[in-house]
Amino acid sequence: MTLLKIAAMGHPVLWARATPVPLPLSAATQDLIDAMIATMRDAPGVGLAAPQVYQSLRLIVIQPDREADAPMVLVNPELTPIGTTRVYGVEGCLSIPDWQGIVPRWETVRYDAVDRDGEPLAGEASGFHARVLQHEVDHLDGILYPMRLEDPRDLAFAREARHLAARLHAYAEDHGEDDAA
Repeated sequence: MTLLKIAAMGHPVLWARATPVPLPLSAATQDLIDAMIATMRDAPGVGLAAPQVYQSLRLIVIQPDREADAPMVLVNPELTPIGTTRVYGVEGCLSIPDWQGIVPRWETVRYDAVDRDGEPLAGEASGFHARVLQHEVDHLDGILYPMRLEDPRDLAFAREARHLAARLHAYAEDHGEDDAA
C-alpha cells in the first residue's frame, strides 16, 4: 500500500480552503482514499484530511475507534453543531508532531457528506467522534488546532502535555462539565 508524506505546519496547502471533490469519484480519488487510510494507520492517527497529504480536496478519512473494522470516508463533508454545549479536550495533529493543545469543540455535530461509493452519508456524532470530525473538517478550511486555542498556555510539547491536565480540569469546572472530552 502506498504511504503518503504528511505536510507539516507552515506549508501553504494547510492554510488554504480545500476544493470540493468532483463527483462521481475518479479512480485517482479512490486510490488517494486508499493511500490516505494506509497513511493514517501507519502514522498512527485517528483521522487524516487530504490537505495533510498535499491534496487540496475536501476529503477526510477518520477512524476514532481504532478497533473498528473500517474507517469512515467523508467526501465534501459539512458539519452542523447540535445544541450549544462545547467541551474541552487535548488534541494533537499529524501535521504538528510532538505538540498537543486544549481545544474547545462542539459536543455533538451532524455530518453530511458523500461516502467513497458516491452515496449520501449523514448522521450525528458526539464525544471523541465529534472532536475528530471537527478537527479534520477544520483542515479543509485551512484551520489548524492551535488557531482554536483560547490561551497560548494551552499548547505544550507532547512530552510535557501531562501539565495540561490541570488546565483541562479548570476548563471543565469553569464550564460546568463533569469531565472534559
